Amino acid sequence: MNVVRNTLIALLFCSSTAAAAPASESSIKQLLAVTQVQKLLDDMRVQFNSLMNNAVQQALKGNTPTPTQQQAIQNMKNRMFALMQEELAWKKIEPMYLRLYKESFSEEEIGSMLSFYRTPGGQALINKMPELMQKTMLEIQIMLSGATPQMQKIQQDFIAEIMAASK
Repeated sequence: MNVVRNTLIALLFCSSTAAAAPASESSIKQLLAVTQVQKLLDDMRVQFNSLMNNAVQQALKGNTPTPTQQQAIQNMKNRMFALMQEELAWKKIEPMYLRLYKESFSEEEIGSMLSFYRTPGGQALINKMPELMQKTMLEIQIMLSGATPQMQKIQQDFIAEIMAASK
């Protein structure tokens, strides 16, 4: 009886430690490849470029910059984009992903995710999620646009309250 009990305890111990085994670098790299994380970073850089263009247009307030100003704007955008390219380079980002995934997931969990993301449904999720997130953000912006006057009123009240408290 003790032999059976000790064997069961040993099996339970081994299975629980095996399930909690940290994810390997190899399996994490496979998951990052299957989920196209590097492509997502590339897309982020493109979106950053678009955000910079929008910010410049807002700053210009409809005014047309002189050729000298236009060159300065282009130089600033080029420098900002180069900085983003450097800071979000895969060689810099990949070690962070490897560390965080290793800290967060077990080998079994990574394996399960790999199994899912390799299915047609998993691939559909990977491919459609960026567009879904864009659409979601657009709809949320539309929903919140009705609250803009109220938010402005809250800001004005806050400023008035701060001004009154500083007297």
